[in-house]
Amino acid sequence: MDSIKVFAPATVANVVCGYDILGFAIEEPGDEIILRKNYSNQIIITKIEGDNGKLPKDPEKNVVSHVIKLFLEKINSNQGIDIELYKKMPLNSGMGSSAASSVAALVAINELMGKPFSKEELLPLAMEGERIACGNAHADNVAPALLGGLVLVRSYEPLDALKLPYPKDLSVVSVHPHVDVPTGEARKIIKERISLKSAVQQWGNVAGLVAGFCTNNLDLVSRSMEDVIIEPVRAMLIPYFYEMKQLALDNGAIGFGISGSGPSVFALCGKKEIAEEISLKIKELLNQKNIESEAFVTKINDYGARVL
Repeated sequence: MDSIKVFAPATVANVVCGYDILGFAIEEPGDEIILRKNYSNQIIITKIEGDNGKLPKDPEKNVVSHVIKLFLEKINSNQGIDIELYKKMPLNSGMGSSAASSVAALVAINELMGKPFSKEELLPLAMEGERIACGNAHADNVAPALLGGLVLVRSYEPLDALKLPYPKDLSVVSVHPHVDVPTGEARKIIKERISLKSAVQQWGNVAGLVAGFCTNNLDLVSRSMEDVIIEPVRAMLIPYFYEMKQLALDNGAIGFGISGSGPSVFALCGKKEIAEEISLKIKELLNQKNIESEAFVTKINDYGARVL
């Protein structure tokens, strides 16, 4: 095999109360990457489309070339690689844009080089792409993009990530308002210390959310989608967040929250018809406030990155 094309999906990280430990993949949007072997012993980014010229082609600064380099070093290979990256999701959106690129690159190079690693073994390398992108090697985006489904990162040291069961008929609304909330900045404003009372409340919600997903108890999922630590701080960066949240809940959403670090938001819904209605209403609200947006109504993606 001399060339390969791979898709990796967008993700919803945190799932409201599970900061840095919960996330799920969605069926769309996502990124695509094409890798081709070359004979120069160099990693070369030949094309990037869909980024409006914002991403660097310098292989030392781009997450896709960075993780490919780490992979090749791990298998002691000096194979040259040409890279074409097709960004089909917005940058700095809170939908796991850098994670999708890193994951697509790693799945592609793994296949191209004879598949020496499982998807689970690629996860630490994908996390290094997040370190380059935002300064923190977190896994709540890259793990679901790689593995698919709903993923719990039980521990970072040692790394322990596992897929959880969830109701397969859920629909997801993802809305990306066109406002700028860089991931690194969104992480900086989070408090380093919290009260024990808040911590206990958050632990209860995380446990309830996991239990609700695992037992198909949507009422428990709904009650548990509450964040008393991160959301109150980050919501200040997202115009009309609480108006969007109330609108979604009033129209039948199971829960609503910030997708990753924002500015994208998401609503979890029991039926596609409810999701489509909420999507239209949120876009209409933002339009009235002169904020452009794009919305996706989709399912949870259970398979993660895949070869096309």
